[in-house]
Amino acid sequence: MNDQNKNTGDQSKQILQPAGWAQPRGYANGVAASGRQVFVAGQIGWNAQCQFESDDFVDQVRQTLLNIKAVLAEAGAGPEHITRMTWYLVDKREYIARGREVGAVYREVLGQQYGIAMSAVQVLALMEDRAKVEIEVTAVVL
Repeated sequence: MNDQNKNTGDQSKQILQPAGWAQPRGYANGVAASGRQVFVAGQIGWNAQCQFESDDFVDQVRQTLLNIKAVLAEAGAGPEHITRMTWYLVDKREYIARGREVGAVYREVLGQQYGIAMSAVQVLALMEDRAKVEIEVTAVVL
């Protein structure tokens, strides 16, 4: 196993990249971390009053990531502490087709955080009918 400590933004995180594996784009295959664990429940693209301001997929991704940042801040954490993200998508084709826009919003809200183990799953529906994306996060804070 080839362990690296690059581009994590947090020295308590270590990217796990097996030797000979192709470098993943925009995420890490694995992350080892030590510290206090913070678990953020699935967040969706509505505002603090539980109201959707948009039905646009990218707008909902932006709001979802802002919601994640707000919950992390309550634990004294930030995007640099995220070790794992799981994305639940209603429409994987829209996610793929709008990947550049999603990437831009991701960088706008979270910065250049690529040392994160990520999974994305298409689901039939989310609990809130208007939601197009839900994201769960695990973070580790020193």
